Amino acid sequence: MSADSFAVERARIDASTRLPVLVWFASALFWLVFGSLAALAASLKMHTPEFLGASQALTFGFIRPIHLNTVVYGWSSMAGIGTLLWLIPRLARTMLVFPKLLVFSAIVWNIGVLAGTVGLFLGMTTGIEWLEFPPFVPPILTFALLIVTFCGFATFRQRNERHVYVTLWYVLGALVWMPAVYVIAVTLCVYQPAPGVVQAATNWWFAHNVLGLWLTPIGVGAAYYIIPKVLGRPIYSYYLSIVGFWALALFYSWAGMHHLIGGPLPTWLVSASVVGSIMMFIPVLAVALNHHMTMVGNFHHLRYSPTLRFVVFGAMAYTVVSFQGSIEALRSFNVISHFTHYTISHAHLGLYGFFSMVMFGCMYYIVPRLTEWEWASAGLIRLHFWCSAIGITLYFVALTVGGWHQGMMAQDASIAHISQVEFTKPYLWARSVGGTLMLIGNLTFALLFTLNLMKLGKRRVGETTFRTPMKAVRVS
Repeated sequence: MSADSFAVERARIDASTRLPVLVWFASALFWLVFGSLAALAASLKMHTPEFLGASQALTFGFIRPIHLNTVVYGWSSMAGIGTLLWLIPRLARTMLVFPKLLVFSAIVWNIGVLAGTVGLFLGMTTGIEWLEFPPFVPPILTFALLIVTFCGFATFRQRNERHVYVTLWYVLGALVWMPAVYVIAVTLCVYQPAPGVVQAATNWWFAHNVLGLWLTPIGVGAAYYIIPKVLGRPIYSYYLSIVGFWALALFYSWAGMHHLIGGPLPTWLVSASVVGSIMMFIPVLAVALNHHMTMVGNFHHLRYSPTLRFVVFGAMAYTVVSFQGSIEALRSFNVISHFTHYTISHAHLGLYGFFSMVMFGCMYYIVPRLTEWEWASAGLIRLHFWCSAIGITLYFVALTVGGWHQGMMAQDASIAHISQVEFTKPYLWARSVGGTLMLIGNLTFALLFTLNLMKLGKRRVGETTFRTPMKAVRVS
């Protein structure tokens, strides 16, 4: 196929994805801003508990699950779905099927997240972490997710490209794993609660897998597409990508039980989880090596490509957070890190430092190709990146250091608990500063996205936001 014919085909494919992808992205950004505001409120309450203390609905016990669920199901899931709905047709070289049905599924998903959020404000919570939405919400989300899964595989089935690129393995795997994991977890934790510790085991099996078998495959798969695409070179090793995918599929679902070390679970169950967590070094090393070797000799492009800047930061964070998670599973390490702010830093590096940063990079690449309008301001893009990067770094370092010392103090019976609380306050203030920076970055990106949708600014396609010394980086 000639270059011109390929460009025409690509434009037609992008046109088929335009409406559903932009609806999913716009919805995701709404929930990102909402969830970030809730996150900052919860963070401030950690060191200033009287903040917003006059209202029951704004106490920490209400705000924290609202933040968690709107960020996981609102921002992260919707951004991930929007990204995979663009990636599948692109890599399959075919039109996206049933785009109006996918818009309907986005509306249904929004209804589910909104209903769940209102329910949490009213105190209608299950009390099960990561599954706090009231019992009437999961059927709504499941229905919308099944529509997405059906349309994703229907699009893949009519592909015109015989070669199945590694990104498709990851995103199609996510579409298989998430419905199964979610339905099983909701059934055993909410509708037909399993007895005793089985429910706790199911809860953490789900909490880990919603990251490892839903968001991680989308984030890693997107990075496998974006990095070579922006650089104009193939991925370093096809065989490493095979190892990374199948090792993730094999080992990740074991890992959740290390959150219950020391609990009343069978020793073999916890030990199997520890082994699975350590074995995660294999897929993480495979992915890290593949991404790094693809970037070798091309790091200067980070200066001119906002997409690459965000995605590479996210890929590096994925390596760090994954290694950290494996080490946390060791009993000798876990006895100190468990029940401390150290675990909180780990979770946020994964969800924001890795996944959210990759999604930002993907959206910087995808949106101009759908709206046919470049980003309005290079300055605002830089503000977004540095606020987000510095914010999550400060957040992570502060809570990692403070949490480790908190855990060490807890080992000393002569140190009163209130002394541990007082010790962590400076680190919690640093957490709030980092959270404020991330909020500013998120608001900046929401503004940029709105300007792009409204086609405000002076940059049509071809009038690029960033320029290299040699040539403009044009939409393709």
